[in-house]
Amino acid sequence: MSAIDQMFRQLRADGRKAFMPFITAGDPDLAFTGDVLRLLASRGCHMGEVGIPYSDPIADGPVIQASFTRALSAHVGLEQIMRAATSLTPSLPMPLVTMVSYAIVYRHGLETFVASARAAGFAGTIVPDLPIEESGPLARICRQEDFSLIHLVTPTTPFDRARRIADASSGFLYYVSVTGITGERSSLPAHVGEHVLRLREATPLPVCVGFGISTPEHVRLLAPVADGLIVGSALVRRIAEAASRPRADVLQDIQSFADELLAALPGGPAAPPRAVP
Repeated sequence: MSAIDQMFRQLRADGRKAFMPFITAGDPDLAFTGDVLRLLASRGCHMGEVGIPYSDPIADGPVIQASFTRALSAHVGLEQIMRAATSLTPSLPMPLVTMVSYAIVYRHGLETFVASARAAGFAGTIVPDLPIEESGPLARICRQEDFSLIHLVTPTTPFDRARRIADASSGFLYYVSVTGITGERSSLPAHVGEHVLRLREATPLPVCVGFGISTPEHVRLLAPVADGLIVGSALVRRIAEAASRPRADVLQDIQSFADELLAALPGGPAAPPRAVP
């Protein structure tokens, strides 16, 4: 049972939902990435998604694309990220997964990537541009290593195909709430809840929702039907301000934002908030 499986088992036993922030590794540098992850964990977040910078992302909007560009301009690569994670994860009270393009995984070698990620303390990976038809080799390695391979389902995915994707996934199933790219939205499509409930009936895996979630209202809308909520662009936009503002102030803004969204979950944060590290 992976760390992600254990996390969701405990949350379900407690009747709680997961709050799962996404941030880009190395934006503006890896030291600040560690500071943000430690802060988010201290506020009661349950799992962190760490984006591996890539020059040609297929589903990311301008905010996350810009963060990738900043990290790549600072020469942040996979090896540096793995070294930084190796130092960070032993003291981090929440599991981490990578969000990574298959081109990066393939270039490093499937077995090498999984072994390196596990050794660095990652519990799984999300590979958004890996078609289910081509996922077999990586899925086999992940199963052997008890390393979660998380696939995505979109609003336009036919239901039979969504079942196949769910069957090939481990850890959780990532439901994309909108048709399009990542980014903050003022409102979410009315069909999201219905689609998530249908997926939950089709798979024993937790179903988590991402893309567009950025307000307490979004959290209150989706928490009754989803097993977890993923917030990315709204956090990445705040992190970008570290280039022009004191980092302590940026961390305080991130803390306030995370606290606001966590408070909207049923039952609030899983643990009493602690001070900014």
